[in-house]
Amino acid sequence: MSKLFIALFLTLVSFSASAARLKDIASIRGVRENQLIGYGIVVGLKGTGDGKAEFTSKSMVRMLDKLGMKLDSPDMQSKNVAAVIITATLPAFGKAGNPIDITVSAIGEAQSLQGGTLLQAPLRAANDQVFAVAQGSVILGGDGKDVHTTAGRIPNGAIIERDVTGDFASRKMFRMTLHNPDFTTAARSVLTINKELGGLFATAKDAGTIDIVTPAAYENRGVELLATIEAIDINPDGIAKVVVNEKTGTIVIGDKVKISKVAISHGNLAVKVADGKKGPDEKVAVLDSGVNVGDLVQALNKLGVSPKDLITILQSIKAAGALHGELEIL
Repeated sequence: MSKLFIALFLTLVSFSASAARLKDIASIRGVRENQLIGYGIVVGLKGTGDGKAEFTSKSMVRMLDKLGMKLDSPDMQSKNVAAVIITATLPAFGKAGNPIDITVSAIGEAQSLQGGTLLQAPLRAANDQVFAVAQGSVILGGDGKDVHTTAGRIPNGAIIERDVTGDFASRKMFRMTLHNPDFTTAARSVLTINKELGGLFATAKDAGTIDIVTPAAYENRGVELLATIEAIDINPDGIAKVVVNEKTGTIVIGDKVKISKVAISHGNLAVKVADGKKGPDEKVAVLDSGVNVGDLVQALNKLGVSPKDLITILQSIKAAGALHGELEIL
């Protein structure tokens, strides 16, 4: 296999820690999105609806009854109607009157929601409270044969009915949670925050939790305090890790991953990681002890090792205890 051919299948990415804003590696407790869900009826379909589905029939009868239309029969069947589940995401600090996008998905025997209109339906949060009301024309994504006909979206298809409350201005304490908990990153964050605020206001509760007491200078100015803290640059630390995707041959390597002294034999290849130079009988290469995985991968790639063989070699080095870091296989 040529080096060019290998290059098409192998992507080697070696990364190192660099400064990141605190807002990009942590979040403020209480500032998050909320999931909404609801049940609704899509009408106006061209014979592609549920037809004899019991729940669709009962829903239509109940809706018409509320609109003042009394039916003699408690059963109603129509291929132009479909029952759907509606899902949406309520943004943090969403305010009454703001629109949000929604997704509708058929739950019955409907063949397509193309051309349908969702009738007014409430959207509830996990506490069963109604936070939005949805209605509008369903739009299907894709083109031609790639269209997924039983699910669609309605941009700005729901209107928020109540504010998402959260008084951050007058809080006496804030809690931040790191996206990737790490003791070193937490400690660095505390030191940097305290330096920025000019006092001992931040403390780390564990590897992923930082509590910040509001300084007197920021009393009733919680928003300004959070804006100041979020903009602080932190050098996040992390575990040494190699991520391998066997399907694509992609390898992502952290710069902290190291390899101890080890001799590798795979097929007609032989590689030695040790102190000293290559001997006369060694077939491929000798790398100094303490090299990182990136050096090894680059050396093997130059020698024409296929991505599949390279992944096998990395797994074997890890099994032998010579690869210092996590090896994750996708």
